[in-house]
Amino acid sequence: MIHPEWVLGYEDETWWSRLARPALSAWAEADRPLRLVEQRVSGTDPDPKALASYGILLRLTQPDGGISNEVWLRFVDGRPVSSVTTRFLEWVCDRLEALGKRALLMPWDNAGWHVSKEVRGWLRDHNQQVKHNGRGIRIIACYLPSRSPWLNPIEPHWVHAKRKVVEPGRLLGSYELADRACAVFHSPHYDHLTIPKKVA
Repeated sequence: MIHPEWVLGYEDETWWSRLARPALSAWAEADRPLRLVEQRVSGTDPDPKALASYGILLRLTQPDGGISNEVWLRFVDGRPVSSVTTRFLEWVCDRLEALGKRALLMPWDNAGWHVSKEVRGWLRDHNQQVKHNGRGIRIIACYLPSRSPWLNPIEPHWVHAKRKVVEPGRLLGSYELADRACAVFHSPHYDHLTIPKKVA
């Protein structure tokens, strides 16, 4: 049985393309087959062709002893980098602490923004601060073997979600795409994470 104050959380990032069409099956009338129209981005379209998001699949112990699965999602204005990764982890820890949790056991892959000096240093400092203060969420990062996405259970969630948000006949705007993805996971559409500006 999992300790009630511990959480198992599988972290990962993914890109949501406004143009790419996922492989999927669909029912349609014999005389009206479903057609996916190839989309193009006009030169005046201000939105990016794809959006990045951070996600974490959490296995949460409920008061009755049961386990629930939740995906928490945050989109990024830009791409995943170390400084955004630490902001996402801070956000996750704040939410878990509000739920009365004390530790996050977090399997994740060896992406450059996971194994960077900045992120490893942040994890060390964060855990030392939690130990010193006697409050907060301790993070135990468990690195998965390279090239083994099937070991992370959040991966199938990405695949199914991308199939659910696709629009056959028109190009989705970036905000609408993010909104649909959040709806798939029953998650609020939080403000997007941004790369912090460097102070000169």
